[in-house]
Amino acid sequence: MHPVYKLIHPHMRYTLEINALARQSLINGGGIIEACFSPGKYAMELSSAAYKSMWRFDMEALPADLIRRGMAVEDPSMPCGVRLVIEDYPYAADGLLVWSAIKEWVESYVEHFYSEPNSVTSDVELQAWWNEIKNVGHYDKRDEPWWPKLNTKEDLSGILTTMIWIASGQHAAINFGQYPFGGYVPNRPTLMRKLIPQEDSPDYEKFLHNPQRTFLSSLPTQLQATKVMAVQDTLSTHSPDEEYLGQVHHLHNQWINDHKVIKLFEKFSSKIEVIEETIHGRNKNVHLKNRSGAGIPPYELLLPSSGAGVTGRGIPNSISI
Repeated sequence: MHPVYKLIHPHMRYTLEINALARQSLINGGGIIEACFSPGKYAMELSSAAYKSMWRFDMEALPADLIRRGMAVEDPSMPCGVRLVIEDYPYAADGLLVWSAIKEWVESYVEHFYSEPNSVTSDVELQAWWNEIKNVGHYDKRDEPWWPKLNTKEDLSGILTTMIWIASGQHAAINFGQYPFGGYVPNRPTLMRKLIPQEDSPDYEKFLHNPQRTFLSSLPTQLQATKVMAVQDTLSTHSPDEEYLGQVHHLHNQWINDHKVIKLFEKFSSKIEVIEETIHGRNKNVHLKNRSGAGIPPYELLLPSSGAGVTGRGIPNSISI
């Protein structure tokens, strides 16, 4: 019944299930990651160390992430409050369109339900939810000073926008290009079985004479490559019943019985459609060299819609694969 539950419910679809499956066969001891990636048995230890030293909820918002990585600077005159350092950066340029649309939708939704003063602080269910996220979900980071407060509707909008962006746009950009790009193993080998020969190595002359042979002989074995290709193909595949950003499945279209909210969602859906056309236009712009030209594939990972299968595009509502 809670309005925040109704808002984020589509963005949690199948996520617990895919996480459970990953623990069974992908990131488990002796699983695909340990068997086929360079860190081997240290893979999860490295990931855990990165989480411990680098992960911050407040930096998961796209504008904050771009600033943190030196790819943007603060600029209040720009729509998302940031200006890109490199204009021809497809992920950031398209991502900011999607981020802005999500932010506008969430802010209008929150305003509808939390228009009264103190309505956020007085919502005991909402406060309990946020406390659980910090104190149980991230127990080891519960005392960090960077956690956003949850006192105002602006606080709530920022938290929800970040969550929806992670589950939709960010995951799509990271995930659905895996097989189109990495399915050809030399493009992105998950490990190399040999080091580049040093000058005092007996193999150095062979390396200079035929560097391609050295490279090819260093790639993963056929078994390792086949395993990774199969996993990448699975992870890059949209299911036939995928639910994409800006869409509500016909079985769930009564998710909220409020005509004003329905109108707000329809506005959001229309904006997503406009974003798709904008991205198509950018991919045809000959001046954008990172997405147009000879040998350069168009950047389609943040095109919102997609058909089933491996398409290299599409933003599902949730992390379900």
